[in-house]
Amino acid sequence: MTENEISNRIIAAAIEVHKNLGPGLLESAYKECLYYKLSQQGLQVVKEKPMPLIFENVKLDCGYRIDILVENKVLIEIKSVDALNDIHLAQVLTYLKLGNFKLGLLINFNVVSLKAGIKRVVNGLQE
Repeated sequence: MTENEISNRIIAAAIEVHKNLGPGLLESAYKECLYYKLSQQGLQVVKEKPMPLIFENVKLDCGYRIDILVENKVLIEIKSVDALNDIHLAQVLTYLKLGNFKLGLLINFNVVSLKAGIKRVVNGLQE
């Protein structure tokens, strides 16, 4: 399955979660529900995946964690904030770089329509 096929399934599941829960909950609630929905689809899903930092050829565990990683290809960073800003995008870009992933989804569930809260980040570029 390609990154785009995976991301389409993630976005559909996220929209379903958002329709059922609405905005205003904690990030952890959306993370658990999205993890559940993706797992139900038979996808390989890892929650809170540790993301080590490599510095001068030394692997350091600094406590970074990807919210959800799907099929070891697409990372999901979940937010529940008034508005996404540059630091949120920078976080996804950093995880993409550290994990050598091609695609990340930054999803803010604290919006009226979830489509407005989804940012695709590909190889360091926001779509």
